[in-house]
Amino acid sequence: MAAAGTAAGPTGPEPMPSYAQLVQRGWGSALAAARGCADCGWGLARRGLAEHAHLAPPELLLLALCALGWTALRSAATSRLFRPLAKRCRLQPRDAAKMPESAWKFLFYLGAWSYSAYLLFGTDYPFFHDPPSVFYDWKMGMAVPRDIAAAYLLQGSFYGHSIYATLYMDAWRKDSVVMLIHHVVTLVLIVSSYAFRYHKVGILVLFLHDISDVQLEFTKLNIYFKSRGGSHHRLHALAADLGCLSFSLSWFWFRLYWFPLKVLYATSHCSLRAVPDIPFYFFFNALLLLLTLMNLYWFLYIVAFAAKVLTGQVREVKDVREYDTAEALSPKAGKAEIWKQSMGCSRLNREQ
Repeated sequence: MAAAGTAAGPTGPEPMPSYAQLVQRGWGSALAAARGCADCGWGLARRGLAEHAHLAPPELLLLALCALGWTALRSAATSRLFRPLAKRCRLQPRDAAKMPESAWKFLFYLGAWSYSAYLLFGTDYPFFHDPPSVFYDWKMGMAVPRDIAAAYLLQGSFYGHSIYATLYMDAWRKDSVVMLIHHVVTLVLIVSSYAFRYHKVGILVLFLHDISDVQLEFTKLNIYFKSRGGSHHRLHALAADLGCLSFSLSWFWFRLYWFPLKVLYATSHCSLRAVPDIPFYFFFNALLLLLTLMNLYWFLYIVAFAAKVLTGQVREVKDVREYDTAEALSPKAGKAEIWKQSMGCSRLNREQ
C-alpha cells in the first residue's frame, strides 16, 4: 500500500463546523476569491488546464476499456446468474425483470463502499477525521497513491458504464433523467479530481455516497423476494422495512450532514487557506454544490414516502419507481415512447 500523506495540521484536526458556519465561511471565502481574481475567464481556465491537469491518454483508454468490461460483466451476470436465480426462486414476473439490475448494483456498491471504508479507516489516511488535511500537502502533479488510484479506476469506469446502462439497460423510471445527470456529474468529478490531484477529497465523496446505494439496492432486493413462489416471506418483508428505515437515516446523515460539513466545508473554505491559488476552485465547488442539491432533491421524495407510510396511505414498502404508464405498454415499447406517454406522471409516488 502506498504511504499516506501528512496527517493533520500543527494544531490537530479542525472541529466539524455547523451549517451556519459552513454557509458563512464558505460564502465568505468564495466572495473573497472572486474579488481577488483579476484575470478570471476562459484564458485563465485554458492556462489552468495546460498547467495543472495531469491525465495521460493511456489512463483514459484504460478507463474506457474498464467501462466496457463492466458492461460485458453485467450482461454475463444477468444472463447466467441473476435471471436463473430469479427463475429458480419463482419470483413474480414483474420482480424477476427488475431483480438483476438491483443485484448488480448491490454487489458493486457493497464492494466499492467496503474498499473506500478500508482506505479511510484501515490505513493511515486522516481524511475522514480531519477533512481539511486533504489539502495540506497538495502539489501540482503530485503522485496518486496506488490504492487510491485503484479506487478511482474502479469508480470512474463504473460510472462511465452507468451512463450507458441508464439509457439502454436499466428500467426507465421517473427520475432516470436526474439519475443520468447525476452519473455525468459524478464521472466529470471523478476524472477531473484525478487530473487535478484532488483524489483525497474524492475518496471522501465516494465513501459518503455509496453507503446509501448499498442500502437502497438491499431494500429493493428484499421487496422482490418477499412475494415469491406463491407465498409471502415475512423475513424479507421485515428486512425491506428495516432497509428502508436505515436507507432514509443514512441518506440524511451521510449525504446531507457529513457531506456538506466535511467535504463542502473543506473544499469551499479550507482549500483556500491551505492553497490560496488553488486551481479551478469555482468549478469543483459548483459541481459539489450541484451534487448536494440532487441529494436534497431525492431526500424530499424520501420524506414524502415516509410521511405516506406513517399516515397509512402506504401500508408496506413497495418498489414503485417505474412509471405506471410504462407498465401498461407492450414489453417491446421503446424508452422514447415510454417517456412521451409518461410526461404527465412526474408527481406519482416514488420509493426514494
